[in-house]
Amino acid sequence: MTDEPAETVVTPHADGQPDGTPIEQSGASADTPPQESVGEVLNRLYQDGRAYASAEAERQKLRLGIVGVGVRNAAILGIIALILVFSSIVALLVGLVITLAQDMAPIWATLIVVGGALAVAMILLLLAKGCISRMAKAIKA
Repeated sequence: MTDEPAETVVTPHADGQPDGTPIEQSGASADTPPQESVGEVLNRLYQDGRAYASAEAERQKLRLGIVGVGVRNAAILGIIALILVFSSIVALLVGLVITLAQDMAPIWATLIVVGGALAVAMILLLLAKGCISRMAKAIKA
């Protein structure tokens, strides 16, 4: 984005002559601007408006593309992080089974770790249900 003004489709001529050459007609002075009809002014306004709308549409497309790429990258990184968290939890549970298997039979160590993990999951689900219930009550009120 630049701070420079955009070029208009139809630029008004300062004195009606190309390259700023002075008017050399009899009865016309260089200080008076040429007379344009209302139709010409409205046509130029229309063309400039279309050019502005087109430039604004292109700008919004660019912004949407930038946001889309950012959201896509954030989603990919978030999914990778979630996979790593699940992998770490699995490694922790396997480590607990191995550690407990040294003190008791491996089947009992497995059942204790699985039961403990299910109990923690149940507590977390009940906490989530409570949050949703509070939210539903707040919305209804």
